[in-house]
Amino acid sequence: MKRMRHSPVRPRAGHAPRALTRAAAGITAWVVTRTGRWAARNERLAAAGADRGDVPGWVMVTVMTAALVVAIATLATPALQSLFTSAIEQVTGVGGE
Repeated sequence: MKRMRHSPVRPRAGHAPRALTRAAAGITAWVVTRTGRWAARNERLAAAGADRGDVPGWVMVTVMTAALVVAIATLATPALQSLFTSAIEQVTGVGGE
């Protein structure tokens, strides 16, 4: 009985299978279409004067962050000072006497 050798199908050098070529062409067409629509939308918004960005939002985030830092520092400062003071007393009390 003759034994048959099976080898994987390999495309010739420089040639991709047609299914891959069609898929790549479809993906490329989709990306080009979406990019064109995005660019056209941005041009319409810029022409209408809607290109302000989100500056008020970033200002609000910055102010709220600063307020949180001040509030946390105000509440935590006494506890951190007592923690630091007791740690220093323990370290200096070991070898000081």
